[in-house]
Amino acid sequence: MTLSPDRVSPSTVSLEACETYQKQSYRNRAYILAGDGVQMLQVPVVHQESMRISEVQVDWSTPWLIRTQRALDAAYYTSAYYEYYRDDLFAVMDARPALLWDWNLSLVRFLMEKTGVASNLAPTASFVAPPVAGPDDFRYVIHPKHPDDVLSTLGLERPYYQVFSDRFGFTPNLSVLDLLFNEGPDSLLWLKKI
Repeated sequence: MTLSPDRVSPSTVSLEACETYQKQSYRNRAYILAGDGVQMLQVPVVHQESMRISEVQVDWSTPWLIRTQRALDAAYYTSAYYEYYRDDLFAVMDARPALLWDWNLSLVRFLMEKTGVASNLAPTASFVAPPVAGPDDFRYVIHPKHPDDVLSTLGLERPYYQVFSDRFGFTPNLSVLDLLFNEGPDSLLWLKKI
């Protein structure tokens, strides 16, 4: 990742397009805060041996998309901005791309647009192993099977309002959708402060 000097002009973020798909990673899952606690949303994929991340197919044989959209409705219908973003988000989801890569890229672009993050996305042309990649390589830092204390370790964890904070307090490590639905246009201000 290369940040612009003023962090306002577009930066370039390299997206790993050549790695082998990793099962049980954030490549096909996200977490939201629902009325009964943290809930995982997962995009099912067609499992094959040693597939490049950019070649993994989404498994559309089950009604997972409807369940995901209903879970989002149930979790965020009372949030301040969900109704404002819902139709645009569902339009992105309803496009039903064949590849997980295209699904993720369309969601990342949606989130960047709605949060106001200005960045250029550059898919990698070849795989470079982490020890060679450099200090700005975050591909393997955060994983759902490992403790996620990166922000708290750096002293950057900052709470924002969440719909169910009265029940659970602030819940970190959720999808950026949680931030967007609860903070709306102020999401970028919150991101800049960390």
